[in-house]
Amino acid sequence: MANRRPKPEEIVSKLRQVEVLMGQGMPRLDAIKQMSVVEQTYYR
Repeated sequence: MANRRPKPEEIVSKLRQVEVLMGQGMPRLDAIKQMSVVEQTYYR
């Protein structure tokens, strides 16, 4: 079964959530993992 590509709205939502968590003092890697995203995908 192939993974579906997330919609642009979902991508933007997750990026904003990571920024909010980082603004609250959470390290970037922990915030990325909490969003269930691989680090490489975040930077892509």
